Amino acid sequence: MTVITKRFEVESRGENVVDLTPEVQRCVSETNMANGVVTIFVTGSTGAVTTIEYEPGLVKDFPDMLERVAPRGSSYEHQKARNDGNGHSHLKASLVSPSLVVPFVDRKLTLGTWRQIVFVELDIRHRSRKLVLQIVGE
Repeated sequence: MTVITKRFEVESRGENVVDLTPEVQRCVSETNMANGVVTIFVTGSTGAVTTIEYEPGLVKDFPDMLERVAPRGSSYEHQKARNDGNGHSHLKASLVSPSLVVPFVDRKLTLGTWRQIVFVELDIRHRSRKLVLQIVGE
């Protein structure tokens, strides 16, 4: 079994959804491993990784759903302590998850037809996000 770690960055403009699928597939393909799993992890505490069908409706619906769960205008203890305006961002990120594991078979991610890997920026500011891929396979 082989383990390979790769890193890349995503520029976000604040509270948006970015399709990572092509970059993750490229990284898996470069390893020359036929079968295994790839873990995608975002190091920032207000970013998240998940899967959705990356189409305009869901790209809008997903953040809207999270806004109903942890609205920007509510009172948060984090906001009181840090006064940085992103208490809701931390809560949303913890609900979605900082990582995702996806199997690959014959060098192809097993996402199916309508599923893509996405990075969800939940902070209110522009960020340069670091993502770490840990690819395990043979």
